[in-house]
Amino acid sequence: MKGIILAGGHGTRLRPITTSISKQIIPVYDKPMIYYPLSTLMLAGIKEVLIITTPRDMVPLQTLLGEGSQLGMEISYAVQHKPEGIAQALIIAEEFLAGEPCCLILGDNIFYGQGLRSMLKRSGKIKNGAAVYAYHVKNPERYGVAYFNDKGKPIDIIEKPKNPESNWAVTGIYFYDKDAPAIAKKLKPSARGELEITDLNRVYLKKGKLKVEKMNRGMAWLDTGTPDSLLEAACFIQTVEKRQGLKISCIEEIAYYMKFIDDKQLKDLATKYKGSDYGDYLFDILKDGVMSAA
Repeated sequence: MKGIILAGGHGTRLRPITTSISKQIIPVYDKPMIYYPLSTLMLAGIKEVLIITTPRDMVPLQTLLGEGSQLGMEISYAVQHKPEGIAQALIIAEEFLAGEPCCLILGDNIFYGQGLRSMLKRSGKIKNGAAVYAYHVKNPERYGVAYFNDKGKPIDIIEKPKNPESNWAVTGIYFYDKDAPAIAKKLKPSARGELEITDLNRVYLKKGKLKVEKMNRGMAWLDTGTPDSLLEAACFIQTVEKRQGLKISCIEEIAYYMKFIDDKQLKDLATKYKGSDYGDYLFDILKDGVMSAA
């Protein structure tokens, strides 16, 4: 399975912060925003990742992550010249995917919690169909909303309903089989001129091939697309990290935990950040080992 991070768009809701900087470079507490979705893909065991971004933001992201070899990965890049919907990412990524299943994740989404890695591993085995996660929210009208029958089986997904009868929002991570790019090409733009990911998911749902797994109460799903949500996410990360002394979404730690890299490679990465708390944390991992990377 290959991974796609959609890091396009103009970050309009975060202006003026994003006037001269990519949204995905903005720090969420102690690390760049894009570390969080990248780490989620890594926990799913994915080593080949395509980052889709704007022409302006390509260079900063390449400077930050390079081609991924330092993490034992292969990271490549593609340009989304105009944001025309999440599903467009699958069309842009078609050549990169080369007929393989994929996990598409939004570049401003953060996932955290006990059991997350197990969920990702299950979804990452998909060969036929699609899988998405649903999260219970207070304001479902802001999202694509999943509806279930009495037996917990998904029966519909509606994009930003005015009067939602369900509180289960579809999160920004999607697992698809090899057919997703072809299905995305057949979608018609919505009223706002975009290829909606909800419409793609409904195609799978109508075929009986969409699994919607509910995230439990001990998990966190955060997006960072507004000043308030960005601050809330940073405070959440800070609180957990300060309390536990463990970092969330430390990509170097996860690469080591997943055995993408060895001791020497981790030491090289730690040396790069020597003199910072982040570098000290990586050196501590070499000394004490990894407790958990989830």
